Amino acid sequence: MQHHSNSFIAAGGLALSAIAALVLAACGEPAAKEAPQQNAGPPITAAAVLEKPVVETQEFSGRLEAVEQVQIRPRVSGFIAAVNVKPGAEVKKGDVLFVIDPRPYQAEASRTEAAALAARAKADLARLELTRAEKLVADKAISQREADEKASAYKELDATARAAQAAYEAARLNLGFTKVHSPIDGRVSKAEVTLGNLVDASVVLTSVVSSNPVYASFDGDEDAFLRVGTQARKGQPVTVRVGLANEEGFPHEGKLEFVDNRVDPATGSVRMRAVFKNADNALAPGLFARVQLIPAGAGANATLVAERAVGTDQNRKFVYVVTPDGKAEYRPVRLGPVIDGMRVVREGVKPGEKVIVNGLQRVRPGAPVTAETVPMDAALTVGGKDPKPKGDAPKTASKTPDAQTKDKS
Repeated sequence: MQHHSNSFIAAGGLALSAIAALVLAACGEPAAKEAPQQNAGPPITAAAVLEKPVVETQEFSGRLEAVEQVQIRPRVSGFIAAVNVKPGAEVKKGDVLFVIDPRPYQAEASRTEAAALAARAKADLARLELTRAEKLVADKAISQREADEKASAYKELDATARAAQAAYEAARLNLGFTKVHSPIDGRVSKAEVTLGNLVDASVVLTSVVSSNPVYASFDGDEDAFLRVGTQARKGQPVTVRVGLANEEGFPHEGKLEFVDNRVDPATGSVRMRAVFKNADNALAPGLFARVQLIPAGAGANATLVAERAVGTDQNRKFVYVVTPDGKAEYRPVRLGPVIDGMRVVREGVKPGEKVIVNGLQRVRPGAPVTAETVPMDAALTVGGKDPKPKGDAPKTASKTPDAQTKDKS
């Protein structure tokens, strides 16, 4: 009996051991499968931050302006006797554009010339009489009073002669003004008056604008002012390129010629102007232009990330950096311009660090991520290969780190 009892107890112990092993195995298998799910983060795409020499440019909108522009008005009134304006034609300085009837002014010039000659003749006679009087008073043949009267008469007649001569010169000027000349080289507009019209100084006859060189005026921002303002004031060359609405890129190159002396506090902008050669007349005043500003010393190394790696967090920009232990680190950044689809980062990340370029909406600060690494250049087109997560993930791109931590808790 004792033997059978011991055998029964041993068999029962083995059975209990087997059951316990099965229970532990059954419990341990899901735990082993769930552990990776708890540690694995959402799938994302990351790329290493680049560093390479770039030419940092800034682009603005502007307008082309003529260096010189003149409204042609007559200096004398009269009837238009000739119109020599061909609309849109190139004119040279001194070309006669209009002729006002010169006959009244020719007659006035002749009259004043005769008056000036008569006045000069009287003045010359008075001078001779004064010379004789000075000799006679020396011999005491006449009194000093008579000599003084001769001197006074000469001075009066000489002044009259000078006034008559001035009137004659004014008449000659008016006669010359009957021919309306172009004061500059440039392109003339259409004639605003026709033959036979009576005009005066209030009437605009036409206009002339210079065509070579031309200005491109634009409003730069504070960053542009800080980058090139000092260079321009010191006379250092700052390259500016422009492109028109029908042109690709910026084919016309010029130099920054003017930076205003203050930044407008209302808009945060500063007026700038560049000058361009225009021998082929491709640039016309008044055209809209895309302006590209290239500061001196461009071509230094810069830190670059794909534009899609940058998120917006209220009033600041950020990126997510993948740490060595596979977690997402929230990193505020200060950005520069966009160059060939890549964003310049001035502060916040270092070359070689991995930033998340796809899947930012599924990432929480400090949470683990499952990263697939691609080259930064390939991240420009990675949008079509966005890995889809299993289930919904919270969107945190527009939240601050504090808000995200609060949500997580």
